[in-house]
Amino acid sequence: MLKIRLFSFTFFLLLCTLGAFAQQVSTIKGKVTTSDGKPAAYITVGLKGKGQGATTDDDGKYTINRVKPGTYTLRVSAVGINTSEKSITVSAGQNIVVDFVLQENDQALEDVTIAGINEKYKVSLPSATLRLNEPLLEAPQNIQVVSSQAIKDQQIISMSDGLIRNVSGAVRLEHWGDMYTNILMRGSQIQAMRNGFNVVSSYWGPLTEDLSFVDHIEFVKGPAGFMLGNGDPSGMYNVVTKKPTGLNQGEVSFTAGSYDLYRTTIDLDHKLTADGKFLFRLNAAAQNKASFRPFEHNDRYSFAPVLSYQITPSTKLTAEYTLQNAKMTEVGSYYLFSTKGYASLPRDFTNTQPGVQPTRINDHSLTLNLQQQLGANWKLTAQAAYYKYLQTGSSSWPSAVYDNGTIIRNVGIWDAESTMKLAQLFINGTVETGGIVHRILAGFDGGEKNYMADWGQSHDLDLPSSPFNLANPYYGFPSNGYPNFDRTTSLEQRAIAAGGLINSKYLSGYVQDELGFWENKIRLTLAGRYTYVSQSAYGSPPDKAKHVTPRVGLSVSVDKNTSVYALYDEAFTPQSGFLRDGSTAEPITGNNKEIGIKKDWFDGRWNTTLSVYRIMKQNELAADPSNAAGENFSVVVSEKRAQGIEFDLRGEIVKGLNLIANYAYTDGKVTKVADGLQQSTLFVGQVIPGFAKHTSNAWLTYSLQNGTLKGFGISGGFTYLVDRATANFSPSNPEQNLPDYFKLDGGLFWANKKLRINANVFNLLDKYLYSGSYYTTYWNAPDYNQPAYSWQAEAPRNYRVTVAYKF
Repeated sequence: MLKIRLFSFTFFLLLCTLGAFAQQVSTIKGKVTTSDGKPAAYITVGLKGKGQGATTDDDGKYTINRVKPGTYTLRVSAVGINTSEKSITVSAGQNIVVDFVLQENDQALEDVTIAGINEKYKVSLPSATLRLNEPLLEAPQNIQVVSSQAIKDQQIISMSDGLIRNVSGAVRLEHWGDMYTNILMRGSQIQAMRNGFNVVSSYWGPLTEDLSFVDHIEFVKGPAGFMLGNGDPSGMYNVVTKKPTGLNQGEVSFTAGSYDLYRTTIDLDHKLTADGKFLFRLNAAAQNKASFRPFEHNDRYSFAPVLSYQITPSTKLTAEYTLQNAKMTEVGSYYLFSTKGYASLPRDFTNTQPGVQPTRINDHSLTLNLQQQLGANWKLTAQAAYYKYLQTGSSSWPSAVYDNGTIIRNVGIWDAESTMKLAQLFINGTVETGGIVHRILAGFDGGEKNYMADWGQSHDLDLPSSPFNLANPYYGFPSNGYPNFDRTTSLEQRAIAAGGLINSKYLSGYVQDELGFWENKIRLTLAGRYTYVSQSAYGSPPDKAKHVTPRVGLSVSVDKNTSVYALYDEAFTPQSGFLRDGSTAEPITGNNKEIGIKKDWFDGRWNTTLSVYRIMKQNELAADPSNAAGENFSVVVSEKRAQGIEFDLRGEIVKGLNLIANYAYTDGKVTKVADGLQQSTLFVGQVIPGFAKHTSNAWLTYSLQNGTLKGFGISGGFTYLVDRATANFSPSNPEQNLPDYFKLDGGLFWANKKLRINANVFNLLDKYLYSGSYYTTYWNAPDYNQPAYSWQAEAPRNYRVTVAYKF
């Protein structure tokens, strides 16, 4: 009886304590809307200097629980809006309702994670690293943004993992599997950027980013003179990494999937000082991943801390370090080879030899970013970056493919090192003269890139007397033993001997003025960039080029939700080669002419973009058809053309139903041929590989909004490619061309404010999917000249399950 009374008394005291505690804390809630009455989703609302806060939901509503009595400053902030603050006094047990109406600005001066007021899949503003200080609706260019929510919903874990389904006209060459992304768009490979820096130092790179530290990705179609003057005129993508938000929050997730995929990520976002001046964010991931092919693995981890310090109210410094480490099967293990045709081997077949040393990669980057506010309308940004890529490993590719169903497997050394030193300084501002609003962008870019690689050593795993039999493979000790590469000398010495040196230096300046007329309803962009580049590759003498690339754009707001635009922009790409007359190769020059229409629908919940473009490229080099044995001269091709139509749709169609859908028609051909080349393999009308003629993609999610199953949803999507000409195309031999491609994915999910469970099944139809090329005279073994098919198969039907918890 005494125990019962003691327990009852203790329970009573506990209830009293909890009741008293409940009376001591309060709740703050409300709704955040934009100036035109639309709900402002995913906006940060916090108690200034206290580390307590929340993020608005799809309806713009927020709730901050467990607030102690006192006087606070409630602060609302995001990119593209004027920060709003309200002073409130909270009494014990009181529930307070505080609503905000936001005012958008053009400066995007707040540096938080999400670029603008965005819904689940629709992003309204570009990131600050894209340098444009205007809404995407007003920009005279086709820019598509893959949001962080789309990345989560589709369980994308790397840049080469289905990301491009979210952008019209983008396809992958899939060179070297998951090591490099290599995205093709508008007829050729586009440039890779990270936080506004061009991070391409050679064709082999950069290492595909792990999505654990990536917030969102911006795809800029066509030349982007406001970003870079030298590069392919087809476009670029800009990876925007995660930054501190000013709230104390975090998320941890665990993913398991087919073929021994196990992955853990953590995202810690925290204030280091109570006043919110010193912020910290850490994103890390660890992954073990095997394959549907035997003996293959791709294990990785990444570590990405970010520190941000508000030195003064107008000065902010951010330091960011990223490490990616990979241990994977030798590069090239993904490919199959046969003289019998594509898909003539089982998709889980492998040529990989167990026991070959894995490839190891360490990829480091350090970025410093300083932002200085200059009055109310101007901001100066200075940033510098250092990239270091280290690789020790090998690549596999056959020495010979025989018509009798055997091959000679070969492993070649591939040790590489890349170093990049990059710097930028630019200023954004707004000024008004005589009723005309000027959005000004001006700045400088400079950098030095060096790449060295030893691929001068190789070893045949199989003897000619005992080749590898594709019909009856033997994975025991290879008949010719394992390679034993000589690494006694430095990588630089070995790279010089192998001809594996690539380097470039560049410096450019850029000025742009966007003139806004009639209350900014008509916007005329006038800009120009001067670029100087010096580069050399594979032992050729340095090529130096300087070029001025103009940019003219016109954007007209038909109404507040619709704009039409026209654009003319140029780019150039320096190139190396030996011309017979001893002259220096001129850079490839290219221009893009484009018109388009953009529209926000149903109060901005979703938008569409339709564009038509034509890209012309001149001066590209090709092999001289009159080359004798041992000669390596080039000739100048006159002109190539890529043209097409692109359509993108993204956003919330109705409440709970979100859709990403796109279509693109692309065509690339030779339009002019230099004298002496008409009788060669190059001719007017010839298809220039680097695209699929028709690409269609869609991804749809629907979640229940009410009832006991609130938060439960279903998702699905497809990719459909027709007339693929990604690597080669033959009008006379259709069997050498890739067949059409159709992939269907789908899944289920459930989520509340803290927990999310997501499960997707990929390749639902279990189709044999692949990409590849037909080689006529690729292998150079003595007395060997056998054409062959090469392809890389994708996984059969497979699944992933992710459990994520926010704290």
